[in-house]
Amino acid sequence: MTDLESRLTRLDTPDLKPPVLPDADVAYTLHDTPIGTMLLAVAGGRVVASSFGDEETMTGRLARAVSPRVLRQARPLDELRRQLDEYLTGARHAFDVEVDLVLATPFQRLVLNDLPDHTAYGRTTSYGAVARDIDKPKAARAVGTALGANPVCVVLPCHRVVGANGALTGYAGGLDAKRYLLNLEAKS
Repeated sequence: MTDLESRLTRLDTPDLKPPVLPDADVAYTLHDTPIGTMLLAVAGGRVVASSFGDEETMTGRLARAVSPRVLRQARPLDELRRQLDEYLTGARHAFDVEVDLVLATPFQRLVLNDLPDHTAYGRTTSYGAVARDIDKPKAARAVGTALGANPVCVVLPCHRVVGANGALTGYAGGLDAKRYLLNLEAKS
């Protein structure tokens, strides 16, 4: 037995357990879904991101806006992942999670705060209708821009907002993802 082997043998103790890390200020994970890989993040028990953005960009935004302590920890996201998976199979029609729009601009917050109330599951609305709902009737394009940068995609259903003529327009996850979500909801 070499010196190294003898030292390693001393480390083999049955009562030695791996360290338990405290929850991060921001915990995130990458979650593979039928509509693409999504970065999910929580802070203080609230969802702060459900995004198609790339990992480096999103974790940087989270570090600047919430806390520099952003760790990849899947466990705090178990409930959100479960609900998202149920939603994407048609078994769930609404999310039961708290959302914090810390990554959103003030105008995005205005648009996103009541979005689930204005866009029923399986139905669509237009950018113009959302603009009217928030008492900004001439802001349809600004609403589109705000929804295009929604930091909490799917959970806050910006995919249900379409052009005035019913056309599918931009979506952070791509038009195929938007089409998938709308078709899923139409079937249920």
